[in-house]
Amino acid sequence: MKSLLRLLAVLSITILFVSAQPSALRSGPMVGYGTMTEVMLWVQTTKPATVQYRYWNTAEPKKIYTSTVTAVTGEEPYIAKTVIGGLKPGMKFTYELLLDGKPVKRTYPLRFQTQPLWQWRTDPPSFTVAFGSCNFVNEPEIDRPGKPYGSDHEIFTTIAAKQPDLFIWGGDNTYLREVDWDSRSGIIHRHTHTRSLPELQPLLGGTHNVAIWDDHDFGPNDADRTYALKKESLEIYKQFWANRSYGTDGTEGTFSRFVWNDVEFFLLDDRYHRSPNDAPTNGQKTMFGKEQLQWLKDALTNSAGNRDISFRIIVNGNQILNTKGAFAEMLTQFPSDYDELLGHIRSQKIPGILFLTGDRHMTELIALKDSSFYTLYDFTSSALTSGLTSLKDRNGDWTPEYTNPLRVEGTLVNDKHNFGMLTVSGKRRERVLTMECYDLTGALRWSRAVPASSLRVP
Repeated sequence: MKSLLRLLAVLSITILFVSAQPSALRSGPMVGYGTMTEVMLWVQTTKPATVQYRYWNTAEPKKIYTSTVTAVTGEEPYIAKTVIGGLKPGMKFTYELLLDGKPVKRTYPLRFQTQPLWQWRTDPPSFTVAFGSCNFVNEPEIDRPGKPYGSDHEIFTTIAAKQPDLFIWGGDNTYLREVDWDSRSGIIHRHTHTRSLPELQPLLGGTHNVAIWDDHDFGPNDADRTYALKKESLEIYKQFWANRSYGTDGTEGTFSRFVWNDVEFFLLDDRYHRSPNDAPTNGQKTMFGKEQLQWLKDALTNSAGNRDISFRIIVNGNQILNTKGAFAEMLTQFPSDYDELLGHIRSQKIPGILFLTGDRHMTELIALKDSSFYTLYDFTSSALTSGLTSLKDRNGDWTPEYTNPLRVEGTLVNDKHNFGMLTVSGKRRERVLTMECYDLTGALRWSRAVPASSLRVP
């Protein structure tokens, strides 16, 4: 009965989306990054069009503002990004999309917000961050024969209903197929196809979204710096996401950093500069590349001097702390990067570190305990909709991952699609980060709270 009800709910959402979707709109709108004074809104159309937004402070609905008009021209993918600036901090807004001057009605709330100016004034506000990885949207004509690999797409409706302030896409946000990764048009098609999923639209339109990538939205399975179309893939990725920045002036990639209230996020790129997984394990084998790793070390050192930051969250496609994966990709396969990153965190006594990772098609919380340092946590959340991993080998025996000694007891979830939630709350010097895992139905699977005071050198 529950399965039937979920199916009916999905069909209802699909019918509403299709019936309400005008011919010029393909997907979106999506809310991207947000600061104290500006936000970015994203939309994809089916053809050249003009894009504009009306928006208003939710507390003053009669005072309506309009954005500048953006012209979508040229060829596919017909994407418009609009920055709305000059906003006041700590405001919540409702908005609507206009295509060619005509309002586009959505059947769900369209909202964005500006971050509050709390510094020197109040305690930092409480807020929530949802995150997840591995989203496979089926396309039967080109997918492998047999049982569809993607399912339970209503999970996005469940996430949207929780109204997180921010959603972090942890990689494999779409899955390039064999027919996609050898052409620019194929990469565009795959991102377009995934982004148009009806169940996804409410989460895009009412929550701020930022993203990293992993192998499947970068290129082929286990793709690395040798991928022939990596520059084209990066260009298309930048079009489809609305992060504040990508890489640095001297180093290409998707990595960046941003602050949300009293938490700083460091988004890593584990593909663009990556050595092949089977490269010789020596000082030259790298996941991040010399330049990105130095950027991260410098950024963490810089952040450590900011007393307004309670937690420093490093987001990566592959797991950082796991050492027991049977078929996994993980940082410990790149020992020079692993030693350099963790050595820097320890030697510089960087406080408040937490890792968010994906990729594994299972969820777990890993804890690396160190008597001379504080416990480091790696919260892996996967999968949103793609196939779930089995922890048994071909002979039916448990793999080493099942008995992973670093896993926090009670945090393994591999029976249902799921997502993670972070809630940051508490007074200025008493902040607590609560990590939770929810399955696609919204049921809480586990919860762990970590005070900021515990993520400091004793």
